Amino acid sequence: MKDDIYIRLARHLDDLPGGFPRTESGVELRILRRLFSPDEAELALKLSLIPQEAKVIARKAGLSQEEASLQLEKLSKKGLIYRIESRSGDPKYVAIQFAIGIWEFHVNNLSPELVRDMEEYIPTLLNLETWKRAPQLRTVPVGRSIPAAIEVMPHENAEAMVRKQTKWLVAPCICRRERKMVGEGCSRMEEACLVFGRGADFYEKNGIGRKISLQEALAILRRADEEGLILQPSNSQQIANICCCCGCCCGVLRTIKRHPKPASIVSTSFSASSSPERCSGCETCLSRCQMGAIRIEKGKSTVDRDRCIGCGLCVSTCPTGSLRLIRKPAEKLPDVPKNQFEAYKKLARVRGKLGVARQAQIILEAAYDRLRVRK
Repeated sequence: MKDDIYIRLARHLDDLPGGFPRTESGVELRILRRLFSPDEAELALKLSLIPQEAKVIARKAGLSQEEASLQLEKLSKKGLIYRIESRSGDPKYVAIQFAIGIWEFHVNNLSPELVRDMEEYIPTLLNLETWKRAPQLRTVPVGRSIPAAIEVMPHENAEAMVRKQTKWLVAPCICRRERKMVGEGCSRMEEACLVFGRGADFYEKNGIGRKISLQEALAILRRADEEGLILQPSNSQQIANICCCCGCCCGVLRTIKRHPKPASIVSTSFSASSSPERCSGCETCLSRCQMGAIRIEKGKSTVDRDRCIGCGLCVSTCPTGSLRLIRKPAEKLPDVPKNQFEAYKKLARVRGKLGVARQAQIILEAAYDRLRVRK
């Protein structure tokens, strides 16, 4: 059957942590046909979460090592698989999930047709019940909204997380770019996705973003606050990225915003609280809130805790100090995985993909063994 290779690839992607569910319309297959040639799809099927050298994949694919290396490099440059530089000098290749992953790597290769297909697919791709139990992103407050007296963990402080990195890169926001392509969206900054570490290496090699300094990265965080953008790092204590998102373009936020209780979906440690007696009724907070969590009643602001996701955007520009951030009770704080593979393992288990969870565990055990050897 003509689409057999794409059906198999769709199943392969659905077995990865982020998933790639079927639809009645088959829009997911249309997306894969736009991104992969049949030969590329066939080779991508040979990869897993466990990093492998070209010679290993060549044997699986029935190719010479030279041909496999050429094809794997091509797939990597197209953002269809992930390339890792190994200490031996020989690169290793890894399967990557569709989102967050393949889709974001195509920020410079969008078309109106591809964007429309993705818009149709998002409601199926982003399963809110799965996201609630194992989100791929979380929300941290903008820096100016955090009062000195409040307890903040290192992985909840955006500036602290950025300062901890050794390499910084900024890439265009695919959500803002795709919305503009179909005549929608907003005028907020487009270079708004901060990427770190190995991810920054991959982005730089593929020409997706540009390398920046620590000071430039911190300036982007400040500008995000000024423009009313929500800070969403990867859902791990050792972050891979921070996205600066808006409720009008971000696929995740747009989907969550339609839920009657966004606060029940988002991983966040904070919530906003209002002191009506201080409020002047200026309504600055209304346009800052991306979730519609604030109302003005009888000239005073009130916060709907079911909708507030603790981004702090209303707090940082409140002229009277009537809005403030408060920390959630200990029993309601999110469980944030230590690193990306712990997050993958949790997501795979929530989705019932135990084989993929085991792959993530193998990678973690190997990493811990290397650490023990170094010590």
